[in-house]
Formats: sequence, structure tokens, C-alpha cells
Amino acid sequence: MLESTHVSKAYATAAGPLPILADVSLTLNQGDAIAIVGPSGSGKSTLLYILGALEPPSGGSVTLDGVNPFTLSESDLSAFRNKQAGFVFQDHCLLPQLTVLENVLIPAMVAKVDDVTRARARQLLDQVGLSKRLDHRPAELSGGEKQRVAIARALIRDPKLLLCDEPTGNLDRHTAAQVADLLLEINRASKTILIVVTHSTELAARFPSTWELVEGKLVKR
Repeated sequence: MLESTHVSKAYATAAGPLPILADVSLTLNQGDAIAIVGPSGSGKSTLLYILGALEPPSGGSVTLDGVNPFTLSESDLSAFRNKQAGFVFQDHCLLPQLTVLENVLIPAMVAKVDDVTRARARQLLDQVGLSKRLDHRPAELSGGEKQRVAIARALIRDPKLLLCDEPTGNLDRHTAAQVADLLLEINRASKTILIVVTHSTELAARFPSTWELVEGKLVKR
């Protein structure tokens, strides 16, 4: 279970604190899938990063299965983030010098990459339809294929959270629909908690639950 309780976030500026989030509370269970919408600057990405333990809140708390990651030591926080949260960004963020398989294995390199892990990476790439592209470099892939690699990479550690920041933002309509299909299929199969922040009303409409950030508050639509 993921719980956000009265989360707030403000950034220090020369003119004083700039509030971004205000009293955001949200409870999600295993297998839930939601979309979060809102205009640019509304705090969608900030909320996603807080939920994924990339950035601490200014107030309130976030827990995953009862663990507040922001109370952990720096090393334990890094381990928590690496194991429990998988991220997919608008830009796939693949390393151009690595093969598709090597890119997927990056999060697992904090531990020993053994035959079991390599088999898991191959299984994930097969799941996203890229079993014949293992040795290709990112420059040899289409935009949709690159995003599929990013999704496989996000899943390599079997995270409890799959957090996607505008995952279809750089894709054409047809490819965006394919990526949406894939994300929802993965959510149904793995029961991972799936959270997508997006500007796309078409993408948000695919999700069983949609929330909107309005003046720093999270409102169910």
C-alpha cells in the first residue's frame, strides 16, 4: 500500500517560499492504476518524485507498506528507491553506448548481475516485444521502441511502484496508444501500483481512476 498523508511541497525563492503542493493525501493498493493530470507547473512531476522517494516533501509523509523512505539513511534510501520504484520519463534516458539488454540491466548493477537477472531482462524485453533487438543500440530504435526499453528497465527490479512522467509525450498518437496498452497490461499482470502523470486527456481516459492537481491540491475527477 502506498500512502501519501497531508503532503506539501514549497521551494525557497528570493521572494519567499513558493508553494507547489498543499495537503495531498492519497491511498493506493497493490494493482491500482491512476492517471494524474493538470497544467504545466501544477506540481505533477514534483508529486511523482515525492511518491517515488526521489525528492522529500516539505510537510506530511509518504509510506510504502508502512515504510517512510525519508526516515532512512542515505544508503538505505538509495537501496529502497532502486528496489521499490521504477521510473519511466518522457525522454527514455537510455545510454547510447549500451545495447538494449545492457540498458535494461542498469538498475540491477547495484547488485551482482547473474544469469537469473539476465534471464529476467530477456523475459521483460520479450514481454515488450523487443526480443529480437537485444544487441541493438538506442540509435537503431524508433521512439516507441526506446520507450519500451525504458519500461523494461523500470521493471527489472520487480518494483512495487511504476511511476511514469509523460511516458507518451514524445510519441505519435498510434505509438502512444501502444505504450498505454503495454503499461496497463503490465499493471494487470504484475499488480504493480501504476501512476502516470500526463497532459494527454486520451491517455488519462484509459485509466480506471483519474486525479487532477488544482492549486496544489489533488482532486478526483
